[in-house]
Amino acid sequence: MSQTNTTVIPAEVNNFYDRTLLYRAIPLFIHTKWAQIRDIPRKAGTTVIKFRRYGNLTAATTALSEGITPAGSALSITDITATVLQYGDFITVTDVLDYSSQDPILMEAAEILGDQMGDTIDQLTRDILAAGTNKYFAGSGHTLRVQVAAGEIITDALIKKVVRLLKNNKARRITKMINATTGYNTTPVNASYIGICHPNTSYDLKAITNFVPVEKYSSTMSVIEGEIGKYDEVRFVETANAKVFTGEGASAIDVYATLIFGSDAYGTTRISGEAVQNIVKPLGSGGTADPLNQRATSGWKATFVAKILNDAFLVRIEHAVSA
Repeated sequence: MSQTNTTVIPAEVNNFYDRTLLYRAIPLFIHTKWAQIRDIPRKAGTTVIKFRRYGNLTAATTALSEGITPAGSALSITDITATVLQYGDFITVTDVLDYSSQDPILMEAAEILGDQMGDTIDQLTRDILAAGTNKYFAGSGHTLRVQVAAGEIITDALIKKVVRLLKNNKARRITKMINATTGYNTTPVNASYIGICHPNTSYDLKAITNFVPVEKYSSTMSVIEGEIGKYDEVRFVETANAKVFTGEGASAIDVYATLIFGSDAYGTTRISGEAVQNIVKPLGSGGTADPLNQRATSGWKATFVAKILNDAFLVRIEHAVSA
């Protein structure tokens, strides 16, 4: 039996597929836009990242005594660790589909896989954030999700309570976000807390008196991608990936989670150089596993982890939505 040599895709073509995949993935990364970014160097001997937080010193309100050195203060340190994991998927393209289709199959595959990768990273981050400890429930006196009933929607009072809590916890307002490029550069934004909400929640937010939709912003107010408007000191960004606790409310209704947070509430990390890859194996590259050159594959692989860094800076409102 004759042996078919492995076919290697040129580096420039592989880079093109990588860029295509990442270009399609980035717009879906809404939950990662306001994270601290910390990378683990490649070949560092570990997949564990350590985020370090220094506590504030209490005000020194005691007057100094003449000639006497005060006791001084010590810095308090909180270390938060997270382990980077790999995620990925692939699709198989047959030789028949490749030669019979009028579409550029591998290009289409890179774009579809890019959407899947972006959706994956976004949902992984969302689920971490939605597990924070600070939460308010719509309705009167509720302390559990299962008590949230139909008609108990998000209100202006709930939003104001969240803002009050964030301020009391000394959460700073956000002034920058990760921009939508293939890098991790940041873009300045007008100072505010950020709220991430579902489109079904947007319907109720827009009915709140004094809610300001983006079309009524002043000319100096830059609009965030997906932003629908602001209320009080919170700018709301909409995504269908917002957390929904399906069937977990009273009478098995869906309970929606609206996340509101300040600066440095959470972080994400990856391994440098291993953030994301589009891996294409062309027809003939499978060796004896594909003796008739019938299959090609295109897939993605990413290293990633998200972690809450300060629960005090992140609050979740759990509520129903209008019918």
